[in-house]
Amino acid sequence: MALLGFLILVGLIVVVQGWLLGKPALARLDYKRDFSKYTCRAGERIEMVETLSNRKMLPVPWLRLEAMLPSALLFARSDDTSVSEGNIYQNHTSLFTLPPRTKLTRTHRIVCQTRGIYKIDSAAMTGGDLFGLYAPSKKIDLNMRMVIYPSLLGDGELPISWKTWQGELAVRRWIVEDPFLITGVREYAQGDPMNRIHWKASARTGRLQVHKSGHSADPRVMILLNVEDSESMWSVVTRTELIERQLSLAATCASALIGQGMAAGFAHNGGSQLGDEGMRIEMDYGPVHLNRMMEAMSGFELKSRIPFQELLQLEEQREFHEPIDYLVITAHRSEKLEQAVESLEKRGHRVGITGFGTTDSGRTSPKIRSSQNRVSARNEEAVL
Repeated sequence: MALLGFLILVGLIVVVQGWLLGKPALARLDYKRDFSKYTCRAGERIEMVETLSNRKMLPVPWLRLEAMLPSALLFARSDDTSVSEGNIYQNHTSLFTLPPRTKLTRTHRIVCQTRGIYKIDSAAMTGGDLFGLYAPSKKIDLNMRMVIYPSLLGDGELPISWKTWQGELAVRRWIVEDPFLITGVREYAQGDPMNRIHWKASARTGRLQVHKSGHSADPRVMILLNVEDSESMWSVVTRTELIERQLSLAATCASALIGQGMAAGFAHNGGSQLGDEGMRIEMDYGPVHLNRMMEAMSGFELKSRIPFQELLQLEEQREFHEPIDYLVITAHRSEKLEQAVESLEKRGHRVGITGFGTTDSGRTSPKIRSSQNRVSARNEEAVL
């Protein structure tokens, strides 16, 4: 009888502790997750901060927190966190014990490995009593969005063709005068045309004065990225590292152009996580616009939407008030591509070609270079 009474007592204790600790384990329990940054660059280190608050007068004997996170986020190893990794997502499981009236804060150090746009929708929380009699669980909506920009290339990693094209762009930006932009007057110099003389200023000073022209407006540059890793590529990219490097080159070029105060845009022939909004970003200025371009590059998908020469043909059909500069980033050359480039140049646009790849040394072909020279010569004659 004594043994039976002892067993009944133990059973009652188990049931009571289940009712007291297990059934309300998740009541008045708060969970919050924050990242130190929600936009960062590939390779950058950030922190994820988790905060758990037990506002009850009773402890939580055990609490399991599970979350599906992108595999692009590399977490530092921890003894109290279990990680099950996959190609796209990784399952994080953490175990806690929360005393009454306790707030627990944990900081995880993360390396953002791969560019992309990632959603972190929810986490699952399960608690229970000492013997697992009750194990309530609930879903916590997070609705977070992490954007990892492409990494930028160092000066030593950039192709010579980009540096040469950028230098030509900078020179043309400052040495070519715009006859329609008047910034003041100056003294007459030999060779100034008579229609530039400012007669009122000349009469006032007693010496010939001419209108002083400002330099040409900042060039507007549209960066065009070719997702095709070879001329024979059909749909999905097979040389992913090559195209990712091309994308990093596009991000570096955009950052340099915007940083120099120029207007830049971005378009490509691949897919996009952002839909139509991520396929073409019109030319504009400033850091806010640069962030839009970087987000579009983050959502860039490694699959072909249309052949690249068709993208060039669509650009040829666009109407601009004045010619613009195109920077074509491609891993390969083809006769169709060069024909499309020539068609763009016949419309008065200036086209530079750069990129990495075994079939592209980064130098502009003689045919394209001669066409560029002809266009430049026509522009200089128009200014004179």
